[in-house]
This record gives sequence, structure tokens and C-alpha cells, in this order.
Amino acid sequence: MINAQERPSSNQRILCVEDDLDTCEFLAILLGEYSFQFAHTISSALPAVETEKHDLYILDNWLPDGSGIDLCRTIRQQYPTTPILFTSGSVKEDEIEEALEAGADQYLLKPCEPEQLKEIIKDLLFRN
Repeated sequence: MINAQERPSSNQRILCVEDDLDTCEFLAILLGEYSFQFAHTISSALPAVETEKHDLYILDNWLPDGSGIDLCRTIRQQYPTTPILFTSGSVKEDEIEEALEAGADQYLLKPCEPEQLKEIIKDLLFRN
């Protein structure tokens, strides 16, 4: 558990690559203290990955133009220590394992408990 003096600063930047607009809205409300940037496809996320450093990446596994796992590998090459969190509806063990092997720090199944998600994000940002 992180105490108030150890909390990440509110100016930390999160890039969320998620094609479901309801999930994006939920995350923006739940994590309003952070600076969010959303992308709904890999192709729209790549310019942000290549030109801006974020403090955390939240990725969906299934995106309209490819796999979040491939994007995870790209992010990991450029930012080897920046935390990456997958949130996905896939319960397939091989996909979870592949995401973790690609460099993800955590893999949460959707739907996830809001408080659990907030704590995981705070922990990941604190470690960064």
C-alpha cells in the first residue's frame, strides 16, 4: 500500500491504447488525477510512442489494426523500464503469458474492480 507521501504526482502522463470508448471514458473518470492521452488503434498510438515519453502505458490486447502485444514490444524497445499494463477481456493463458513475455508488467482481466485498478496503477507509477 502506498501512503500519501509516496503517491505519484498528478502530472504523470498515461497513454491508453484502447478501442472501446466506454472503457476510455471510465478510465478518464476513475483516474482523473493523471494526464491521459488516448489512442484507439496501434497506428494512432505509434506517433505518441515514438515522440513522447509517458509514465505508464495501458494497452488492450485486441485492437482494430493489430495486437497490443506487438505494440508492447515496440514500447519496450524504446522505453525498457516504463511500466506497461494490459487490460483485456482475454482469459487465454497463452495470450496472458505472451503479453508478459513481451514486457508487460501487469495483466488485468476486464472487467476489473476500480479500486484494484487504481492501486495497481499507483504501484506501477511509484516504481517508475
